[in-house]
Amino acid sequence: MASIREVPASSPKRFERIGAHTHIKGLGLDENLKAEKIKDGMVGQEKAREAAGLVVKLIKEGKLSGKCIILAGPPGTGKTAIAVAISRELGENVPFIQMSGSEIYSTERKKTEILIEAIRKCIGVEIHEMRKVYEGEITSLNINTAPHPYNPYQRVPESVRLTLKTKEEERTIEAGASIAQQILSSGISEGHVVQIDAETGRVASLGLSLESSKGKTYDVDTRRKIPRPEGKVLKEKEFVYVLTLADLDEINARNRSGGVFSLLFGGSETKEIDTEVRMAVDQQVKEWVDQGKAFIHPGVLFIDDSHLLDLEAFSFLGRALESELVPIIILATNRGVTRIRGTDVKSPLGFPIDLIDRSVIIATHPYDAESIQEILRIRAKEEKIEMEDEALEKLTKVGANTSLRYAVQLLSLAAQNAKARGSEKIKKDDVDRVDELFMDVTEAAEYLKKYEERLMVH
Repeated sequence: MASIREVPASSPKRFERIGAHTHIKGLGLDENLKAEKIKDGMVGQEKAREAAGLVVKLIKEGKLSGKCIILAGPPGTGKTAIAVAISRELGENVPFIQMSGSEIYSTERKKTEILIEAIRKCIGVEIHEMRKVYEGEITSLNINTAPHPYNPYQRVPESVRLTLKTKEEERTIEAGASIAQQILSSGISEGHVVQIDAETGRVASLGLSLESSKGKTYDVDTRRKIPRPEGKVLKEKEFVYVLTLADLDEINARNRSGGVFSLLFGGSETKEIDTEVRMAVDQQVKEWVDQGKAFIHPGVLFIDDSHLLDLEAFSFLGRALESELVPIIILATNRGVTRIRGTDVKSPLGFPIDLIDRSVIIATHPYDAESIQEILRIRAKEEKIEMEDEALEKLTKVGANTSLRYAVQLLSLAAQNAKARGSEKIKKDDVDRVDELFMDVTEAAEYLKKYEERLMVH
């Protein structure tokens, strides 16, 4: 007798990663755009959040395209958190790209090319297209085969004859080898509801029909089941595609390349896209918008540590802000008066004065002890950590004396220390121990200064 055993059912685990800002769900504003002390994972920084709320409102109304916003404040004051909250508030249709100022430096690509690509990734194009399609449940399917032209012992699909049925009518159509091959490769059979593009011949399986014999019989079938379509078999349907300008650039560049590499592997021969391709895409998008076939969704490009940009990059961004197709650009920095990279000129925030003059500046301030305590409580809940009140008070005191980031790091370390001693709850002793083992910025600087004579000088 064969050895058979039942495997207990278990629900698949969902991939989870606890990041620095996974607890943020929005800006935490009420209907009057006033910030609440604690809401949507945001704590404190009421003025900065209210300013960001006005920015979001203008973005949604399409009135802030081509503007630059600067988030300025000391390290650990929530600049990135506000940028992430803006992306949460904007929704799914508005692209949000986050990058660091150091990412523009590459040995393979020009700085301006990287910035252009990032900018165009932030501009979404919602394309509406009416297409004629054959749609219905397959009630009859016959695929004709013929000998392979290079191998007479092998047969390949030559044509297909299928009957499509809706709730109103039934039609029989014949199609060529391309559609027959798509039907075979997709595993489509009688009982499936399909869409066949009348112009391109693209076949899409929508699922099993609930009225078919397969839809009624296979109760354990995991395939999607849908009702039989209504209306005529041949109909016009509106399809909506959401792409970015960068996606359209790549599609057009691939179609234009025509080289051997592109022919064999489908890739582009060059790492950079020609200006002519982008100009053609812009012209095509403008025509679609004028015809009512497309809508533009300007997104947000968030450049953290933007003081790492050099004068050439700042000049390019200043020129890009004057273009017609440009997203909202948010620059974040924690610098005061410092040297502009690539020059000997000192300037506020490390930015050129003309860029600062045309920007909206949002300031962030250090958190008070009450806000630090609430943020630590939210982070503990997000990381599923339990701790005693004394431990929370100790962490709050550490964060107030050092920085919020250091306190959040000690929170995770204290949880590991509690697990090591066999407890699921953090105590004050756990916080004291990890605070003694690790150093904050001030302690590290004092330590290095103490032993600077023994350290290597670079």
